[in-house]
Amino acid sequence: MARVTLQTIADRLGVSRATVSYAFSRPDQLSDGLRRRIMEVADELGYAGPNPTARSLRLGRAGALGLLFSETLAYAFADPYAIGFFQGLATAAEDAGVGLLILPLPHGDRRTETVRDAVVDAFCVVSLPDGHPALAEVLGRKLPVVVVDEPYVRGHPFVGIDEPAAGAQAARHVLDLGHRRVGVAMVGLNDDGYTGWADVTRQRSAVFEAMRGRRCGYQAACEEAGIDWAGVPFYELARNSREAGRKAGHALLGRDPRPTAILTNTDVLALGILDAAADLGLDVPRDLSVVGFSDSAAEEAGLTTIRQPQQEMGAAVGHLLLAGTGHGQPPPLAEDGRLLFAHELIVRGSTAAPAV
Repeated sequence: MARVTLQTIADRLGVSRATVSYAFSRPDQLSDGLRRRIMEVADELGYAGPNPTARSLRLGRAGALGLLFSETLAYAFADPYAIGFFQGLATAAEDAGVGLLILPLPHGDRRTETVRDAVVDAFCVVSLPDGHPALAEVLGRKLPVVVVDEPYVRGHPFVGIDEPAAGAQAARHVLDLGHRRVGVAMVGLNDDGYTGWADVTRQRSAVFEAMRGRRCGYQAACEEAGIDWAGVPFYELARNSREAGRKAGHALLGRDPRPTAILTNTDVLALGILDAAADLGLDVPRDLSVVGFSDSAAEEAGLTTIRQPQQEMGAAVGHLLLAGTGHGQPPPLAEDGRLLFAHELIVRGSTAAPAV
């Protein structure tokens, strides 16, 4: 059977191809009766409508933003911070009548086909490790690009926070309370699947720029307080989950001497640390202080954390991308192309001065 096209329908009805095209793309340009006859013939011939990919190529736009991030799709809909960020981005896109194409790239996945085949007008790149080939593929598409958290790419807008300053503020909080036996649990340093103790050499070789900065903030604050960073127990995790935090908590709290304060780089990990403390019969904050990060899953648990405005960041990214495709005005950037949002220490009931 010959392929049915717009011209096939036009020939059947004795109208122009443009008239048939209007029935699908600009129905307000036709009378109700004419459009109805066109759609009836299309249905009779089994024609579903113009190919959307071909149409986007013809128009020079896809009507969608690409969201590339270094995690699974299931994680994106489960992690509180990711949900908040995606909501902000999706709202900006929706307000502009633009779609959002989610392109997950789990840790260790080095493929570039996802980027190469994506029919989008711009890319939001979230937390890719140093040297990932997908970033080179994104840049090679010559479309508007905004990077979130990492890595900073000169010449393209960057949205994030001052990671070293935020890490230092979290650490200084427990140090100012008088803690000197501090432990750290961190995820998102590397993408090699490792979970376990991480010495200073491994910490410094991390491939995720933002988490390197956050860790450096922890270290700087501890060293300012006279603490030898090499002696700070540091537990690295491959996945950001409450159960992973619980595992890290048992490892850290099983040390002798036991830490009196634990810093974590996500609220989800911090909740797992609280679970481990409960398993061991430890009182928080009398026996242990715990600090999270992002304030995305912290309030109900009474968790002290660093707040970062994930929804506002997502919305800003959306406006930057849309401005790059000719929609609206972008938020102002610094001279180096960065837009850094303010972070804030939120003190709740998970931190206090050490009992001993």
